[in-house]
Amino acid sequence: MDNTVATLPEHPLDPVEHTVEGQNEKRTSIIQDVWAGIYANKASLVSLVFIGILALIAIITKIFPQVLPYDPYVQDLSIALQPPSAQHWCGTDLQGRDIFSRILVGTQISLTVGFSAVAISLSIGVLLGAVAGYRGRITDTVIMRAMDMMLAIPSILLAIAFMAALGKGIDKAVIAIGLVSIPEYARIVRSEILSIKESDYVAAARVIGDSDAQIILRHVLPNVLPSIIVRATLGISTAVLDTAALGFLGLGVQPPLAEWGDMLGRGRSEIFRAPWLMVFPGLAIMFTVLAFNLLGNGVRDGLDPKTQKR
Repeated sequence: MDNTVATLPEHPLDPVEHTVEGQNEKRTSIIQDVWAGIYANKASLVSLVFIGILALIAIITKIFPQVLPYDPYVQDLSIALQPPSAQHWCGTDLQGRDIFSRILVGTQISLTVGFSAVAISLSIGVLLGAVAGYRGRITDTVIMRAMDMMLAIPSILLAIAFMAALGKGIDKAVIAIGLVSIPEYARIVRSEILSIKESDYVAAARVIGDSDAQIILRHVLPNVLPSIIVRATLGISTAVLDTAALGFLGLGVQPPLAEWGDMLGRGRSEIFRAPWLMVFPGLAIMFTVLAFNLLGNGVRDGLDPKTQKR
């Protein structure tokens, strides 16, 4: 005999909950799913710890700069281009500044630009994708053709173009990197909404008189949230890499601020005489980008129904 008992939802749009005798079914939240995916993937778990350490370094060096071994902005030409040693773990640069201290301070800029740029691209991209997917017709055509034109240009070239128009500086870099990633979020949200907007619960929402904005915010976007979270996690690594690329080209953060890409660019002329000028900032970029990519893999596994353990 079937022991399944159906309980009617309080709201006509709430899904019908089923309880089975002798079995308690618990719904896990998105946060729990994400944590389960990260915990099951040891590389993602290590990456999460590494990113947490980076965030802690950025916060501490911002609030308490006196904890740094040396002042990252004080020049001392008498110790210029010293190799790594017990006094200067990563050596010194052309101006005699401690590279290790500058790498620690550079964590502030890389993480700030990464998260801020993703926030810009996420907010605008989700809005455009939601409107395009839900409204359809001419609105969809206009928005998505604009996104296609942006995607036709390599992201770094488009970022350089935006920087040329906006000017140099960390705030301009945030805007430029944020703008070039908008099409990716717009396309993801649009494709998800196209498959969701004809669902029964969306049709029911229209019947009870919900506006388009209410339907999108209350019933559509929550179902798109997993895909957005995965893309945003991976998008931070792309933003960090683009920040370094702009800094390497001299278009991003300007001196005397310490930024990993700028440190790479200024050390390339001394690559054979003082390779540590590029090795250590390069390792910082590589490990940070790798950590966010591996973390994104764990987040994706946690939110993918096919990989969730039952």
